Amino acid sequence: MKYAVISNVNGIFKIESEHGNDLQAAIVNFHQKCASFWNALDVETAKVEVVDESLNVVDGKVEFISHVEPEPEEEA
Repeated sequence: MKYAVISNVNGIFKIESEHGNDLQAAIVNFHQKCASFWNALDVETAKVEVVDESLNVVDGKVEFISHVEPEPEEEA
């Protein structure tokens, strides 16, 4: 089975890395990308996933990242 780390950052899709049969390497890269996007000031929203060759998410490795501040509620 082949694995890849894919992302959607601010609406731009990208294959971050491909790992052949090495799931452990894909998971390490997934965590590195997530940390990088959480720390990036220019990332408003992102989704990072580890997928197999059929584009199925592997072992629940999906993370949503958002730096968008919710609108303040108006006081009545």
